[in-house]
Amino acid sequence: MTLHPTSITASRKQRTLTILWDDGRLSAYPFGLLRLGCPCAECRGGHDKMGSEPDPQVFTMRLDDEQKTGLKDIVAVGSYAVTFIWLDGHDAGIYQWQYLRALCPCLLCRK
Repeated sequence: MTLHPTSITASRKQRTLTILWDDGRLSAYPFGLLRLGCPCAECRGGHDKMGSEPDPQVFTMRLDDEQKTGLKDIVAVGSYAVTFIWLDGHDAGIYQWQYLRALCPCLLCRK
């Protein structure tokens, strides 16, 4: 079964993206985590390092750069993903639902 979001909201003030999933789980993503976990080839270090799971290191790193973590827009990619447009112009990451769920920082999702 593939999970899908029922709502996605972004708070630029709190710098957090919140997703309510169709299984009832609520995930809150700091913008810094989303940017550190960008699944594009450039951010992952090449096509050979891409995969459906985020690099576990992103959960222990911090990124406070205002341009890199400033969210400009969220764009739907079909019915299976979103892409984020950051203030520094980066927009290459396609965050599929499965990947976003795996990127959830809560302890229940990270098990």
